[in-house]
Amino acid sequence: MGLIKAAFSAMGSTLADQWKEYFCCDSLDGDVLVARGEKRINGRSSNTRGNDNVITDGSHIAVADGQCMMIVENGRILDVCAEPGAYTYQTGGSPSVFGGKLKDGLKGIAREAWERFEFGGGAGKDQRIYYFNTKEIPGNKYGTPNPVPFRVIDRNIGLDVDIAIRCNGEYSYRIVNPMLFYKNVCGNISAVYTRGQIDSMLKSELLTALQPAFARISEMGIRYSSLPGHTVEIADALNEILSKKWLETRGIQVFSFGVNSVTASKEDEDMIKQMQKAAVLRDPNMAAANLVGAQADAMRMAASNSSGAMTGFMGMGMAQQAGGANVQNLYAMGAAQGQQAYGGQQGQAGYGQPQNQQMYGAQGTQGQRAIGDMWTCSCGAQNSGKFCSECGQPRPAQEWTCTCGAVNKGKFCSECGAKRP
Repeated sequence: MGLIKAAFSAMGSTLADQWKEYFCCDSLDGDVLVARGEKRINGRSSNTRGNDNVITDGSHIAVADGQCMMIVENGRILDVCAEPGAYTYQTGGSPSVFGGKLKDGLKGIAREAWERFEFGGGAGKDQRIYYFNTKEIPGNKYGTPNPVPFRVIDRNIGLDVDIAIRCNGEYSYRIVNPMLFYKNVCGNISAVYTRGQIDSMLKSELLTALQPAFARISEMGIRYSSLPGHTVEIADALNEILSKKWLETRGIQVFSFGVNSVTASKEDEDMIKQMQKAAVLRDPNMAAANLVGAQADAMRMAASNSSGAMTGFMGMGMAQQAGGANVQNLYAMGAAQGQQAYGGQQGQAGYGQPQNQQMYGAQGTQGQRAIGDMWTCSCGAQNSGKFCSECGQPRPAQEWTCTCGAVNKGKFCSECGAKRP
């Protein structure tokens, strides 16, 4: 009785699986990463007794945009298709009388029925269709629970310091290799595989990779306050760091990375501002301008001194005498540096170019005049005005030799009347 029942079951199931099937998958939303394909059967269909785990030769499998179809037979990947359209299944594994010549179909039915008889009347194989969501998966929020080290590099002022920052935002990813994702992540699923089953692990690994990614961004000279404008560079750095875990193991890649805000501690921000301010004062002209502003403030405070303006100005004079550098010396140093830079630029680009004349002509002339007008007082102070800034002595008259050989101090030669060059 068992053999007869198995024979009838084998023949009945083989005939039931002769109809061609139509497999499809509804639109995959952002929460579904993988879904099993469904056999489309309506009320008018006669294919209601076919085996769900058997795909008949000649069946059609619909593939939509943003989807990748995978056929798995007995746990092994048989074929993959990501091109939109209708895929025709034709492997010869489950022959049908509707898939070709009638004679070949009948032979295939007999062979399939005998194989099922050997398995007690049921199919001896398992065939499944899976659809992978290859669209961008957005809305993955992240935030650093603890401060992340960030290296601040400013080559203009020679700054190289590590600070701690906090950031938050969103990122998105894509499945770019469904075969790796199937083998190492989801495997044979009965219905769907959602993002909630893997998002916590991805977020943890992403936060771990932020530190080396920020290190590579800082080496480009990008400041932490400018990170929201360099999200493409951050995404590239994260993909490079996560390639071993995500791309080569799971077939996932970071698609986009967004930064909402980046903040550093108040101590670190104050330290950077102080170092930048100190670096600006290395320029003699900037230091002189800062000193002029300080002296103006000191004069206003001295004039409003509660003990009298004279007392305030006396204290101000003592402070100036105790100071290391004065405004005139700082401006002279700046003019010397400007003349040196102007001379180097003139030698490289040529003095005759209009752009160089416009940019450096006035500044260079002023620098040359300032250097040429410098004179040393008998007290040792360097000055550029008509009187010494330290002792108040007038500038001594400069002697010059005329072409006639006479030595003069005035503007015209006392012998021939020629004008002083």
